[in-house]
Amino acid sequence: MVSKGKVFDIALGLVVMGTVGVLMGQTMGGGLMSLAVVIGVVLGVVIGFLGGRRFLISILAGTVIGGMLAWLMVGVDRIWVGAGAGAAMGGFLGVQISMLLDVRAARKAATEQVETSASS
Repeated sequence: MVSKGKVFDIALGLVVMGTVGVLMGQTMGGGLMSLAVVIGVVLGVVIGFLGGRRFLISILAGTVIGGMLAWLMVGVDRIWVGAGAGAAMGGFLGVQISMLLDVRAARKAATEQVETSASS
């Protein structure tokens, strides 16, 4: 049975990556919109299933911030460009931050293991 957290992660992936697919489809043109949306949704489900909640939240934050900045700087007509660029930057930064947090956790676990074995 699938837990509620896993269902939430999959739904979050569906929404976030589906939105990114729509933004990419806008950029590529109307003929490729459906392909971009399908690829985005499939990637979102896979990322959600694998537990990429931090990654998805960073993309969501990048989308919103990028869209708001584009709206403030160039107006309503180009919000989708700013949101798409923000999603890309959010994803990039999310991966980098996640890797740094994993390195920090591994270093902390190694330090605790050394301290435990030294005291034995």
